[in-house]
Amino acid sequence: MSTILDKIVATKRQEIAAAKAALPERDLREMAACAPTPRDFFSPLAVPGPIKLIAEVKKASPSKGLIREDFDPVKIGKIYEAHGASCLSVLTDAPYFQGHLDDLRDVRAAVGIPLLRKDFILDVYQLYQARALGADAVLLIAECLDDCNLRKLYNEAVALGMTPLVELYEPGNLQRVFDAGATLIGVNNRNLHTFEVDLEHTLRLCDRVPDLCVLVAESGIRSRDDVQRLQAAGVDAMLVGESLLAQSDIGAAVDRLLGVSGT
Repeated sequence: MSTILDKIVATKRQEIAAAKAALPERDLREMAACAPTPRDFFSPLAVPGPIKLIAEVKKASPSKGLIREDFDPVKIGKIYEAHGASCLSVLTDAPYFQGHLDDLRDVRAAVGIPLLRKDFILDVYQLYQARALGADAVLLIAECLDDCNLRKLYNEAVALGMTPLVELYEPGNLQRVFDAGATLIGVNNRNLHTFEVDLEHTLRLCDRVPDLCVLVAESGIRSRDDVQRLQAAGVDAMLVGESLLAQSDIGAAVDRLLGVSGT
């Protein structure tokens, strides 16, 4: 039986083929070479101190459907930056998350903090897309990639000046992620096969991630209590979108999550 992830990957392969037919890779490479110099995505998350926020620009999801009707990626990105996010994540998948590559380009032009292209990256072509539109980092999902392609995409992203955030769900993929060279490691609390969420998942795995790596908790982070539990366990950063975007006042929601006084 195919899972949600299987369906997303199959759709993504069709999307990549269509993109390649519309714009040859050699042309995209030239566009990537002319893009603004990548910003450092890793260092802001590695700075000692309280847990850091990667705030996500996301309109919808397969599990929740539409998250925010008045969705303005640039406005949201600016609010996140103004309220203390260290980095941003922009969903660019259209069929399942209602994102768009233009969102990445537009937000990159409007903010000064580093940007991650969050998508299901399966092909080097997508890395050139990301860089051409100004991405400073890309998400690589271990569950979507075999060893060869994980290493290939990791190395190519680094060669393009971008930071790979390498994500896993299954504990058995930890060593594969280490072997690929990853030092920015995301643990997804959402099982991408079932879309069930368990915040304890990061907490169970955090001791297995070396101190030299930056550990990012992803999905299911909704309250200040959640944040404090992650921080107490030594988690360096968190990627949060849905619980912020569902609130009428996004800035106030960020303040509450980060424990900013007076909110």
